[in-house]
Amino acid sequence: MKAVGYRQSLPIDNPAALEDLELPAPTPGPRDLLVRVKAISVNPVDTKVRRNAAPEAGQAKVLGWDAVGTVEAVGGAVTRFKPGDRVYYAGSIVRPGANSELHTVDERIAALAPRSLDDAQAAALPLTTLTAYELLFDRLGVPQGGGAGQTLLIVGGAGGVGSILIQLARQLTQLRVIATASRPETRAWCLELGAHAVIDHSKPLAGELKAADFGEVEMVASLTQTGQHYTQIIESLQPQGRMAVIDDLPVLDAMPLKTKCISLHWEMMFARSRFETADMARQGELLAEVAQLVDAGRIRTTANASFGAINAANLRRAHALIESGKAQGKVVLAGF
Repeated sequence: MKAVGYRQSLPIDNPAALEDLELPAPTPGPRDLLVRVKAISVNPVDTKVRRNAAPEAGQAKVLGWDAVGTVEAVGGAVTRFKPGDRVYYAGSIVRPGANSELHTVDERIAALAPRSLDDAQAAALPLTTLTAYELLFDRLGVPQGGGAGQTLLIVGGAGGVGSILIQLARQLTQLRVIATASRPETRAWCLELGAHAVIDHSKPLAGELKAADFGEVEMVASLTQTGQHYTQIIESLQPQGRMAVIDDLPVLDAMPLKTKCISLHWEMMFARSRFETADMARQGELLAEVAQLVDAGRIRTTANASFGAINAANLRRAHALIESGKAQGKVVLAGF
């Protein structure tokens, strides 16, 4: 089968950073779906793994943790899907990625794809949707339909996670949603997705909030550059506020949170699939719920750039855009 992967960790401007490969087709396990991949999207985790996780000598590593495709075969213990079903999912960080013509995924973390979206549009959603949903409801503990009178500050509102988090917060809670963005086009994007207001994260956040007459907030979702904004986030939070983090930091000193009694929550959507937690199937359920919201017109795709067919050259372009820090929404690719 055709696939895109790498044999050594290299800068993305090196043609060998991602290569077109021919690999054996995978065999589904008892709870697996064998999926013919139709479309994918690219996330920051792809670039991080490529830079930091070299394959074993003589081996190739395939990335990709967002996919839409058609079920070709199912394992003997599968109960929820059948051949011919069109599914979407984010997969597992401890299994090969989906940048391949055929891919296997545990049925518990997949769902039927939204009918109202094409393959590329649907591929933009799984990983970031799961991250945003878990962050908002499981980590920050906002009840669905709740949050009246409270404010959520989303640092990095125009990125992949921010783009869906804005929508989930507006559609499923009563929170006031303030996003951060530093360019006119990303500011407009956040407002279009439903943010009540946008402030500039290239300036001190606490000052920006005060200038916009918001003051301290109850919750912060820090989606990017947490180390850079950490002091300002603490200043921006009310006493007993809540902070959720998703990005990688070399170190995070929690002691400054003590004075205000701020709680810190890590969101890692791969935790359920990596450790096969007892509630692992909740991710498939969440994607099914979001598919219904999409088909009802309440949630829109966050796909914002299409880079063409799934091949090494186009994926290198996508990785380069994400590494630039200027991606808005999601980058999608479709077809081999």
